[in-house]
Amino acid sequence: MPERAIVFVDGNNWFHALKNAGLTNLGQLNYAKVSRKILMGREWVATHYYVGQVRQEDNAQLYAAQRRAMMWLKARDTRIRIIYGRLEPRRVINDAAIELKEYLANLTIRIDRDVYRYLSALANRYERLTVPVEKAVDVNIAVDMVSMAINNEYDTAYLLSADGDFTPAVDTAMAQGKKIFAVSIEPGAKLAKSVHKFIRLNKDWFDECFGE
Repeated sequence: MPERAIVFVDGNNWFHALKNAGLTNLGQLNYAKVSRKILMGREWVATHYYVGQVRQEDNAQLYAAQRRAMMWLKARDTRIRIIYGRLEPRRVINDAAIELKEYLANLTIRIDRDVYRYLSALANRYERLTVPVEKAVDVNIAVDMVSMAINNEYDTAYLLSADGDFTPAVDTAMAQGKKIFAVSIEPGAKLAKSVHKFIRLNKDWFDECFGE
């Protein structure tokens, strides 16, 4: 009997890792193709894609774009499921704006008054920003990985992430006799120490995984 395999995708971590590696057109990345290629002959049970959900009242345009992307992703295969976490606004300090204010305050040369006013206003405007912070996504992945292992819903799991915070969940699932592979285009030294194997991909690996 082939091993039953499930794919857990840490959507935000995975997306930005691919983007940082120079991959483009990520909205057309076909996770059915990705899953089949990663499994290497194992029986594909499901792919769970975890992501923070954009709220329509926060950003209607981004909400619509995410909804279209997730609908396209799910339509590639009925075994693909989207599990949403939350996006919560958080106020953060912009270090670049702080440095600009300090630079202007310590100028030893005279610059154009209008330029000075513009730069000062720019620094003040962006000194504090509101950014969305993803919540509950990592928890959802960890809970599903462990609970599904306990319920014997898979033999092998592929975690598409390089985030070392998943180590406790991986250890618990492997204690249930499951094989856990971590997969990423980026290194993940902490996670690599816990999983059965850390599979490091490169850009060329994805050449046949787009579209359709």
